Amino acid sequence: MKYHSIKNNETCPLSAIPELGYDAFLAQNTGLLAKLENHVVSYFGVPEGEAVRVFSCIANDATAEIYLSSTRMEPSKTYPSLSKHRLAFQKFEREIHENYGVGYSGHPWLKPLRFPFNRTDKASQIANYPFFRIESEELHEVGVGPIHAGIIEPGHFRFICNGEQIWHLEIQLGFQHRGVEALFLQKEKLLQRHTLAEGIAGDTVAGHTTAFVNLWESLAGFQPGEDLRFARTLALELERLAVHTGDLSAMCTDVAYQLGSAVFGRLRTPLINFFQEWCGNRFAKGLIRAGYSNFPFTPELGDRLRQILDAYEPDYLEMCRKTFTLPSVQARFERTGVVSEEDAWSFGAVGMAARTSCIARDVRASHPHDGYLQLAHKPVVKHHGDVYSRAQMRRQEIRQSLGYIRQLLEKIPAPSGNRMALHAPAANAFSLSLVEGWRGEICHCAITGPGGKLQHYKVKDPSFHNWLAVAMSVRNNEISDFPICNKSFDLSYCGHDL
Repeated sequence: MKYHSIKNNETCPLSAIPELGYDAFLAQNTGLLAKLENHVVSYFGVPEGEAVRVFSCIANDATAEIYLSSTRMEPSKTYPSLSKHRLAFQKFEREIHENYGVGYSGHPWLKPLRFPFNRTDKASQIANYPFFRIESEELHEVGVGPIHAGIIEPGHFRFICNGEQIWHLEIQLGFQHRGVEALFLQKEKLLQRHTLAEGIAGDTVAGHTTAFVNLWESLAGFQPGEDLRFARTLALELERLAVHTGDLSAMCTDVAYQLGSAVFGRLRTPLINFFQEWCGNRFAKGLIRAGYSNFPFTPELGDRLRQILDAYEPDYLEMCRKTFTLPSVQARFERTGVVSEEDAWSFGAVGMAARTSCIARDVRASHPHDGYLQLAHKPVVKHHGDVYSRAQMRRQEIRQSLGYIRQLLEKIPAPSGNRMALHAPAANAFSLSLVEGWRGEICHCAITGPGGKLQHYKVKDPSFHNWLAVAMSVRNNEISDFPICNKSFDLSYCGHDL
């Protein structure tokens, strides 16, 4: 094996990452994924002259290592696809093909992924997306979106049905782009980059911003104090608590259980309002910064948060008892939207989509950072892969987060004082940060050039992996079950399209 091994939030010289011939690169990385403890956390191309240098980042969840390797590809050539051997690479290869024109032979689904502004083939238009078709007089197609009746973001869902039964679902994304990764290079002020990280996915501000600041501090050789690590961990668990509670409300809405919808929705509000008290923004924007904090956490805030949790917990527990014993809810949740363990392994599921299909994949346990180094997190794992498992996971992770937050509040660290000046980022370096957001694994990668100037920035939201899980989950279900299947994953459109 020829790779360079790093840990989470570690920076290494770019020259330390071996560059392999393509055949050796393919054999090594598909071979690594043959072991269940390994999964691909990022896989992306960087233009270098007339060629594209492709980087592979494979995480070993047993040893907390991340294996880095690379190869050089020419856009004018066609290469054997890694996805033919390991499906988990399929979306990464589609992105490289779309952005740089690299050809792949044997790829199972080489279709447009995002239609970004910098795609190679400008003639590839979103209106001409090549949907999968089955010709039959007994089947019909149903198109939903991209404009929806609710408040969700744009995405098109094309069903092939036999009567009410779904045979196949294809999900077409790519309707919205902000050019986030390119903006990280164009906006050179650190505050601007903080703001970009906060806007990657509006419901995951703490998750993506923590990934950015941990990466940036690693590049700058800065060790955050206990107060900064405390605040980031607390923000991540509060974000998880709030969104999981809101998702239980939305899932109750989708099965017409109005009491659950109303109560869980009400319980979410004080949680996000606490962010407003802490930093002036209900979604934690402005809270997390590399090297400093404008809003140190105080004992008074700790007392206020305890009051909120003390009021939240009994009502939450009572509503869970009602929801999870109600036959009409159980009938809609149980054995609906199943994703098998085999399928979840094959396409590289992360976060809840993995853990509800019997895969204990959780960065907090496998690649811990910040306060998780002391919390000794144990992932909640479910075994049936259905909507009920995804609801139960939220239920149990909420209880777990409540415990973590109370544990953190037992010892609130004193603010570290004056703002620390960060050194310039390391020159000609590679850095990677993993964070377990409420939705799943977030990965940020950065490459610097001479003088530490940022040359490439790569973002991966967990939705990038998991949209295929939604498509797989609805097969052989009634089309009326699609809303609850979709909501049980609650994936991000903008986090995918970037």
